[in-house]
Amino acid sequence: MPDPTVPPTPPVPLDALLARADLGLRRIAGPADPAVVVHWAHTSEMADPYPYLLGGELLLSAGVHVPDGAGAGYFDAYVSRIVAAGGAALGFGVAPVHDTVPGALVEACEMHGLPLVEVPPRTTFSAVARALWQLMAQARTAELRRVTEAQQSLATAAARPDPVPSVLQQLARRLGGRAVLYGPEGTRLAGAGPEPGEEVRTALAKLAEVVRPSGQEPSDVRPSSASDTVAGTRLVAHALGNGEGFVLGTAAPQRDAGDHTIASVAAVLLSLLTGERHSGSGAGRSFALVRLLLGAAPAEVAPLLGGDRWRVVHGRPDGRTAPDPVAASALGAALGSSLVDVAGEVVRVLVPDGRAVDRVPGWTLGVSAAAAPRDWPVADSQAAHALARARATRTPLLRHGDRPTALTDLVPPGEADAHARTLLAPIAQAPALVDTLRTWLSLHGSWDRTAVALDVHRNTVRQRITRCATLLDADLDDPDVRMELWFALRRT
Repeated sequence: MPDPTVPPTPPVPLDALLARADLGLRRIAGPADPAVVVHWAHTSEMADPYPYLLGGELLLSAGVHVPDGAGAGYFDAYVSRIVAAGGAALGFGVAPVHDTVPGALVEACEMHGLPLVEVPPRTTFSAVARALWQLMAQARTAELRRVTEAQQSLATAAARPDPVPSVLQQLARRLGGRAVLYGPEGTRLAGAGPEPGEEVRTALAKLAEVVRPSGQEPSDVRPSSASDTVAGTRLVAHALGNGEGFVLGTAAPQRDAGDHTIASVAAVLLSLLTGERHSGSGAGRSFALVRLLLGAAPAEVAPLLGGDRWRVVHGRPDGRTAPDPVAASALGAALGSSLVDVAGEVVRVLVPDGRAVDRVPGWTLGVSAAAAPRDWPVADSQAAHALARARATRTPLLRHGDRPTALTDLVPPGEADAHARTLLAPIAQAPALVDTLRTWLSLHGSWDRTAVALDVHRNTVRQRITRCATLLDADLDDPDVRMELWFALRRT
């Protein structure tokens, strides 16, 4: 559970609140330190506010609690309790109780190092609190924008030919410090950003040992991350999730909101990259890719991938957001395969036969029948059709149906292909018409479901089907015609 004493919004520098001209606030005592931040505003007229403070507040008071004739002793005790509770600053409202801020209060705040802010009569405490929350909302928006931009730049870096150095370079730039990748033996494999001093380098290497899996007894559980501050530098170590002992270390002069999220994204990407590069299965996939590029047949390289029969899975994220490399890798991890390809709005995954393909929250999936390497193109088409039907019927997962013997198996492939080319020749040069006719027939002539599957308006579907009927000179309401066209479309 999150710490209830930490608000979900980033703190605001006290100077930013003082800069609001509409409030007219004025600091009259305490340090003018730009590092002073405020987490929230709290109004209290208690003589001892300590029990009601969590820390980090701008405490607002009109001095109602101040007894007549109160001297330096009263204000010293009052301010010391605010400081002990962790209060960030005190805002004292002038009028209607006090015409000016008591001098003894100013002296006490100066002595205890508590910023004292004068709130003019025209400014209500509610206006101060509202301004503070507005500044927090602006800071939160800026933080989210920064994290989003960092995620995009890290994903782009991971797709470069030199992904590990590129990710480290982007991370160091986003954090304004140093990023280092440590190997399983503790050696520095790569780094980016300004090199810190010897003390910081040694401390960061030691921190990496704290999170590195020991590989010994199962009871020896290590944290996934650890942090420390050395020589004014914030150090963080993240154990990479591939279980091979790689650690990401960062060193930055300050800790800004969103840094942990940005570093976590980099750790996930580096986990995928190092696992792919150094594992035996990753090497096998590299060998297979090289042999394919050099002209080997898919059937020849399939054993290097770890299986003879495979299923093709087409996935599309729910909603209208196109998948990025990070989302695609996450889908592959959920399906137990790193053989992933992003093709526009669809992610294609090659999964070994025998590995269960289950629903993945947030995704709509179409799954092909098991196929040998020579039949992967057919399986790819099956997965695409299954995904289209799944989206049209709003089904999270739909599998292509396996049948031991089909009518199409009774016709020699060469003759079937020739018949299909002849029958569909009038529309063969219009891929949109072919795709629309195929989807429309697969969905039993449903205009609405076809429109959903193709992401077009239902009137567009009607226009295309009418055009198909005209070019093919066929009655598409005739079930025999539909059957023959479907037979032909399955050969394309």
